[in-house]
Amino acid sequence: MFPLTEENKHVAQLLLSTGTCPRCIFRFCGVDFPAPYKLSYEELLGELQKFLETEKDELILEVPNPPSKKIRLQELEVGIDGIDNLSQNGEGRVSVIEDGSTASKNSNLNVCNVCLGILQEFCEKEFIKKVCQKVEASGFEFTNLVFSVSFPPQLSVRECWPFLECHIQMEHSTLGGTRTNGKAFCGSPHPNFLKFEYVNPCWTSDLKNCKHAAWLLVKQEMGKQSLSLGRNDIIQLKEAYKWITHPLFSEELGVPIDGKSLFEVSVVFAHPETVEDCHFLRAVCPDCFKPAKNKQSVFTRMAVMKALNKIKEEDFRKQFPCPPNSPKAVCTVLEIECAHGAVFVAGRYNKYSRNLPQTPWIIDGERKLESSVGELICDHLLTEFKAESFNFSSSGREDVDVRTLGNGRPFAIELVNPHRVHFTSQEIKELQQKINNASNKIQVRDLQLVTREAIGHMKEGEEEKTKTYSALIWTNKTIQRKDIEFLNDIKDLKIDQKTPLRVLHRRPLAVRTRIIHSMETCYVDEHHFRLYLKTQAGTYIKEFVHGDFGRTKPNIGSLMNVTADILELDVESVDVDWPPALDD
Repeated sequence: MFPLTEENKHVAQLLLSTGTCPRCIFRFCGVDFPAPYKLSYEELLGELQKFLETEKDELILEVPNPPSKKIRLQELEVGIDGIDNLSQNGEGRVSVIEDGSTASKNSNLNVCNVCLGILQEFCEKEFIKKVCQKVEASGFEFTNLVFSVSFPPQLSVRECWPFLECHIQMEHSTLGGTRTNGKAFCGSPHPNFLKFEYVNPCWTSDLKNCKHAAWLLVKQEMGKQSLSLGRNDIIQLKEAYKWITHPLFSEELGVPIDGKSLFEVSVVFAHPETVEDCHFLRAVCPDCFKPAKNKQSVFTRMAVMKALNKIKEEDFRKQFPCPPNSPKAVCTVLEIECAHGAVFVAGRYNKYSRNLPQTPWIIDGERKLESSVGELICDHLLTEFKAESFNFSSSGREDVDVRTLGNGRPFAIELVNPHRVHFTSQEIKELQQKINNASNKIQVRDLQLVTREAIGHMKEGEEEKTKTYSALIWTNKTIQRKDIEFLNDIKDLKIDQKTPLRVLHRRPLAVRTRIIHSMETCYVDEHHFRLYLKTQAGTYIKEFVHGDFGRTKPNIGSLMNVTADILELDVESVDVDWPPALDD
């Protein structure tokens, strides 16, 4: 059943005669169910023309500068693998998809003066198949996807006018009619009252803020009639595009469209006449179009919308034709991108080398050591997950010359844009073993996939957690067992630590209070003893031993009245109960 009714005929005839495509006509007539949009373009055009054949009335509104009945666009002979004849400014009848493949070769199509071809050839199966070919060739592993599109910014400008034309035509239609969706289009019993339930995306719901051509001409045509504007009458372009393309994508790729999917397919549309359509806005509202380093053009969607909300109605009417001129070219596809959201891997690592930093050690742009804990783990993950990059984090960090023993230090790794994401528990175990076999400097345990939210457990209450250390200490004076035994009796010792000199270049200057919960000594010889400490996380152990030129008070040296230094330091345990321990 054709979705338009007799009350829509004047509007549909006007829009079609000015160069608007059938699907956009449906949008501005408020057809709010997907089925009619899914018909092929040829079917839609034929059905619409048949519907309008009985229309005998002359159009009420005279359209200035009507476009020609047919726009003959130059046909470019371009192969799937090349775009030899495409001009640098993007003009022409070819839509480019990354490597130059064409979106359509239908050179006889009248390009819609509202959607610029988006709801014409770019909704057809031929185009969807080419997008899907790109997706399948990308090498990503996915079971569902989210599809996103970016449209040329001048669509916001061009969409201002159909609202005006539709409503002026409806002034002369039968009052009291109902729309195909059951909503009252013109439902007042009084001939001088006409109610509309639509607000353009560029306008606010407050009539005082509606400043564009549509509102101006509606006001002029309606005269003293009452007018109220509501939402949800017009079908937004992205909504209609979604109705048409989502089923086609699902059918072609064999997976559902899911707005929560981590795998995203995005299509970026552009148009060679963006500057031509939008330049008047920059002249009237220059403060809305400020150049940005990471933007190729000042005419972004947000900038155009901001200008449309600011421009005065008389300026808009003078500068932009209503209806819009028919475009010289259809949209082009700048790029089709596939990307997968990050996946996260967690575990615990032991570090057995005293010559290995946790992360790359770079000073003044020069790398000091060839590898790091993060790289020894992540290089294998990057390969297996086919990810672009990684971000390594852990529960605290040890110095390059400090070992991490016991059950290890918790870590988490963000793998950016992974192409492979599905692993069995056995495959993860094999990956862990592969990491462990590759180096004797580190070992990994409890390797597992985790969620982004779960990583928060690693950082929760980090400074309230405790850590246990073992330190080999040297003293300048000879010592006996009795000289160190008193340290065993000290509990919950509060110390003040000014930011150590060795980290002052990367940490702010501050005084931090930390707690030494307990100490246990083991005598070695006259100048050495081993000290086992349980401390609050975040305590600088080396500075607690030697005092850092008085920046840590009290310290082992001051407590023993000697000069003390630390020769070796090991992390014995990190008391963070995450990630969950796994069976071997």
